[in-house]
Amino acid sequence: MKKVILAAAALAVLSTAANAQETLRIGTEGAYAPWNFVNDAGELAGFEIDLGNAICEHTGMTCEFVQSEWDPIIPNLVAGNYDVIMAGMSITDERLETINFTQDYFPPDPSNYIAATGAGIDIENPSGLRIGVQGNTIQAAYAEENFAADNTIVSFATFDQSIADLAAGNVDVVLADGSSLDPVVENSGGALEMFGPDVMVGGGVGGGVRKEDTELLATLDEALTALKADGTVDALIAEWFDGAGPFYTE
Repeated sequence: MKKVILAAAALAVLSTAANAQETLRIGTEGAYAPWNFVNDAGELAGFEIDLGNAICEHTGMTCEFVQSEWDPIIPNLVAGNYDVIMAGMSITDERLETINFTQDYFPPDPSNYIAATGAGIDIENPSGLRIGVQGNTIQAAYAEENFAADNTIVSFATFDQSIADLAAGNVDVVLADGSSLDPVVENSGGALEMFGPDVMVGGGVGGGVRKEDTELLATLDEALTALKADGTVDALIAEWFDGAGPFYTE
């Protein structure tokens, strides 16, 4: 009887794990267009929302998107609030100390500078500038390392806040992913411009998973490999990033 009870308990545990895996909880910021954002209908939209849904369709799982502010997005993953981060997060050695990443689903994206058109900022020899970045990003780390000695680094909770303060004149320049700055410049009516050299930091964008979730990581990587091969990833990149690519298919 004891063996029967133990076997039933073990089966229940396995069943619970399997059922839990039927749903893929995707943590995202919802504030970083075109990667992920809240649209006019109040719904999450963007490249990573569509890609997440494609992954779920491929694996047979049901997607559940969970919004998180950027600063605690990794701690919330580690705490078990969702299963994978898809939030425009670059793969870096520092982050790999805490979490694992899937293969990249967007190649390394040059970071760029943006400022008021005609501001004449010399970013090669900056001094006394107020440089805006989103906190806890690869751009924030780069700015602190390269510009903090002679300039003021202003950290924002969201990308949109950094752009709003740039437009209001509260910072002189913003450093961010070029893919997110492109539509900002395009929609500024000529008020803003990108300038200076590309800044290459980070190793592409991927999905972050907990260190112990090796089976989930393998499942996600298998899905991404298939979605790259059949052109889905490149099609979504082209749709959301103004025809960019192809990167993963010829």
